[in-house]
Amino acid sequence: MIVDTMLPEITILTPGLNAAEYLPPTLQSILGQTVNLEWLFLDGGSTDGTLDILHACHDPRLKIITQNGTGQSAALNHGLQLAAAPIIGWLNADDLYTPGALSTVRQAFAAHPQANWLIGRCRMIDPAGQEIRPRITRYKDNLLNTYTRKKLLRINMISQPAVFWRADFGRAAGPLDETLHWTMDYDLWLRMSARSAPLILPDTLAEFRVHDSSKSAGGNRPQFAEDYRVACRYTGNDHVSRWLHRVNLEKIVWAYRLLRLLHRPVSIPRFV
Repeated sequence: MIVDTMLPEITILTPGLNAAEYLPPTLQSILGQTVNLEWLFLDGGSTDGTLDILHACHDPRLKIITQNGTGQSAALNHGLQLAAAPIIGWLNADDLYTPGALSTVRQAFAAHPQANWLIGRCRMIDPAGQEIRPRITRYKDNLLNTYTRKKLLRINMISQPAVFWRADFGRAAGPLDETLHWTMDYDLWLRMSARSAPLILPDTLAEFRVHDSSKSAGGNRPQFAEDYRVACRYTGNDHVSRWLHRVNLEKIVWAYRLLRLLHRPVSIPRFV
């Protein structure tokens, strides 16, 4: 669905590299939205048909930007510099927006002019697009219902695909840390939360796809070590929050070890 070619209301950034397997539904979930949007696909040098899928859609809202080998955070930072809309969203090439999600975001920012960023709800889906792990989703939703910055320092309950922010606010918070491999989003949330409390929406805005080839697959120790180092950047003398963050990470590690023992596929959703 193509809407009027006026200035975009929302810019969506999508970093991707060899994303053809899951890209078609992602594409449909973005371009099927009914807001005036700009979609910047930040391609890392795909060779698997990703670019063919993108070029075939012939939609003027889509702009393909190629940055071979720069990494996800660098690509996103470049996209942030190019974004034309006053509201920014970030959706990876294997995740989805729910129908009407961007209209909900636009209306929420219009109704709350003091809000600088917002967080919605996010389901987890399997490679076939079926919802999985609803108990984890409910757990994260309950944490969001009682959000505080201190709680965020102790556990990252924020699902990256369901976050949107005002472009000026994001520029003030600073770019993504390009030295981080897994937790550049968590680092950004902590910087944003130091400046302004988010607006928490009850609406499910996105779906995070769990599959073995995703970047966060496996829940490896280096990923959790990086997560802990990021939290420690902001805890200062709050040793209790630092200790509780470590405890929460250990609980998650052992939970996913149990899943392995039960021979269930493991991919760690971005909430730690």
